[in-house]
This record gives sequence, C-alpha cells and structure tokens, in this order.
Amino acid sequence: MTPAGNPSGREAEGRGTSGGESGSGARSPRKRGKRGKTTVRAPRMPKVEETSAGGLVIDRSQGPPYAVLIARFDRRGRLVWSLPKGHLEGNETPEQAALREVREETGIEALVVDHLGTIDFWFIAENKRIHKTVHHYLMEASGGQLSDEDPEVEEVAWVPLAEVRDRLAYADERRLMDRLPDLVADAG
Repeated sequence: MTPAGNPSGREAEGRGTSGGESGSGARSPRKRGKRGKTTVRAPRMPKVEETSAGGLVIDRSQGPPYAVLIARFDRRGRLVWSLPKGHLEGNETPEQAALREVREETGIEALVVDHLGTIDFWFIAENKRIHKTVHHYLMEASGGQLSDEDPEVEEVAWVPLAEVRDRLAYADERRLMDRLPDLVADAG
C-alpha cells in the first residue's frame, strides 16, 4: 500500500515537518547518507558477557588415543562437530563447569589434566551483542559411557585423536589442537 499522493511507495525525502523541518523547504539537520536519503542510526544493542567451559577429553586406555566430540546443528541446519562445552552455572569455576558439561553432553566422566586454551568471540543474538569467552581444558577420561541423551546434542563419537583436527568445524577449536602434542606428552 502506498501513501496518498506517493505512487512510488517510497517515503518522501526531505519533506514534511518532522525531524526539525519547518515546512519551508529547509533541509533537515539529520544526517544524510548516499543519494541524499536520510539515515537513521540504529540504537545500540546491549552488550552481554558470557563465559563457558569445556574441552578435549582423551581416552588412552584401549591403545591409540581417542577423543570425544559432539555434533549439533548450526543455524544453517548443518551438522557440525565440536568440543563439548557450556555455560558456567552458579558459582562454578571454569574447571568444574567443563567437567559437568562433558558429563552432561557426552556421558563421560573426566579429570582435568591441563588448560588447553581460551577462545573469545563476538556474535549477535536476540538483539544483543554477545562477547563469549570459552575456557578449554585437556581432560583424561575416567569413566562413564558415551551417550547422546542431552537434548542440545545430536551425536557423540569417539574419534581417533589424529583425526580430531580435521573433524572440528570451528577454526578456533582447530587452533587449540596446535598445543596438543606438547600437552599430551607432558601428561603421558
């Protein structure tokens, strides 16, 4: 539907009495963008800080080392593999949250061996700018059974450690694997 007297359907540019114009044909003090169109700056989105923890759980009890990975659907509907992780709850330390998230998302009990690295990034969700910090730990499996019962997880799998880097969907998690040879040697 077009405004009366405006067959193009576009707002009249630089006309009217709103925005500081007096109707005398004077230009509005609002900023003009390319092609003379009035630009309106969007209100700033609130910034939110989020902290999560998780990591790489290795099992060396059956010979060559394996690591547990989870798969979820991304926003485009693709199944992507990543390290198990999630938000800190209550007064949890990052280490406690990492162990709990691994147990919830994979069914595996683990022990923290070392700090693997920290990743931080920005994204927008629900009209908020979110700065997320994720603490990753190298962990050793100590019990439990592989399970994908967590509703946030589509699949879980033990993956040969040598194939983990290629399976991970996110570049920042793949970069964490650069520290792995030294850490695994120190832990062995």
